[in-house]
Amino acid sequence: MSQDMREACLQDWMDREAIAESMIPLVGTMYRKKNVVTSIYGRPVINRSVIDLLKAHRFVRHMEKQELSVHDTFPVLAALSELDVGRAHVDIGKLAVKYRTEGNGRDLNAFLTDELSDVIGKDLPDGENRDVVLYGFGRIGRLLARILIEKSGGGRGLRLRAIVVRRGKGDDLVKRASLLRRDSVHGTFRGTLTVDAENEALIANGNFIKIIYAGNPAEIDYTQYGIKNALVIDNTGVWRDEAGLSQHLQAKGTARVLLTAPGKGDLKNIVYGINHGDIDAADKILSAASCTTNAITPVLKVMDDAYGINSGHVETVHSYTNDQNLIDNYHSGDRRGRSAPLNMVITETGAAKAVAKALPALKGKLTGNAIRVPTPNVSMAILSLNLKKETTVEELNNYLREQSLHSAVQKQIDWVNSPEVVSTDFVGNSHAGIVDAKATIVNGTHVNLYVWYDNEYGYSRQVVRIAQQVCGVEYPTFPKVG
Repeated sequence: MSQDMREACLQDWMDREAIAESMIPLVGTMYRKKNVVTSIYGRPVINRSVIDLLKAHRFVRHMEKQELSVHDTFPVLAALSELDVGRAHVDIGKLAVKYRTEGNGRDLNAFLTDELSDVIGKDLPDGENRDVVLYGFGRIGRLLARILIEKSGGGRGLRLRAIVVRRGKGDDLVKRASLLRRDSVHGTFRGTLTVDAENEALIANGNFIKIIYAGNPAEIDYTQYGIKNALVIDNTGVWRDEAGLSQHLQAKGTARVLLTAPGKGDLKNIVYGINHGDIDAADKILSAASCTTNAITPVLKVMDDAYGINSGHVETVHSYTNDQNLIDNYHSGDRRGRSAPLNMVITETGAAKAVAKALPALKGKLTGNAIRVPTPNVSMAILSLNLKKETTVEELNNYLREQSLHSAVQKQIDWVNSPEVVSTDFVGNSHAGIVDAKATIVNGTHVNLYVWYDNEYGYSRQVVRIAQQVCGVEYPTFPKVG
């Protein structure tokens, strides 16, 4: 390589770095002042570094088979910042590519005004009940807290007002704060965290979060803390039917309850992106189903739409959970008493049958089983499907890639086509499931699909999407799909 080429490579990097640096304040200002959430092909850019921004652009070449540069997205972002945009989720990467391919010589401002006409000069009304209470503070509870704090923006989104726990031994507040601040799987908390011992609260990125100590949901009076019409997200798993969860509705200040586990009985099990339209104003108690059901249902939906599913089997390779034992000990469940870090453990899963609650067309068509494996997070579902019509590996992968980019389930389905990825590469992925294209197997009408999912974070993002809907703070997404 010549000296001139080396200098040119370095100069190009420095130029792109400088542009990325100038994008950061625009992204932040639009988020805090206009409640506009920006992304690049689904990858978040709010509160991200220069390197994160550049990597998000680089990612696009794997999906669209064309390069995307800050030279393409910066003009889009700059123009957006000058427009009167209401609350929205705007993918500046997809808009830049769309302008490149469909702009037809139009001025960028005119193009953006047409694309975002639904929110230009308009703003969606705020929901009446935006207060959120987390009942329980385990793995899912702490991730929900992180997401809700990160999404607080200009204060017009969901508001995490309180966390309900049983008082532990020792300095409980400090220990709770430490678990929120540091996570062995998901890394450190993005922001600042202060313990307010006098008021028994945590202050996270300016959000005052009351810690309420209680053992009975019905005994709490949330209104004494200024909380009203709250959505209580129960992530304890202690109660999973209407009778048990109704205890939350007896508490003053509670409007609705959302369970982060499969609901029993007649409770609606909601997989956002699939059957969230079934949520009625009269529904007081909802379930967000399971992490596995959320991972597989969107993929099964698009497969059934395009090819038809006659039958299938779902095998879940699932990371161990807190329900299992560290070392061999008594457990009420079969096999789960054996040491989780040392064994693969065959166990049952209701995810295959639960799919039918969100996708009735597949009722009775799927069987399922699960294997717990010695990893702390990120799982995989292997979908072995018998289709109604034949396909090929190339056709099927292209179809699933397109669904991940430009369909109504683009936030639920992600797609990867790398021969090197392993489970830890998907820690923190916000999608419900990620199709591994390199692993796809097709034999006429029989296919095997391998779907990764962050069973903690990806699922928690699905829970928050439901919470945003029931609290009336949804963000319309641009560019539009379908």
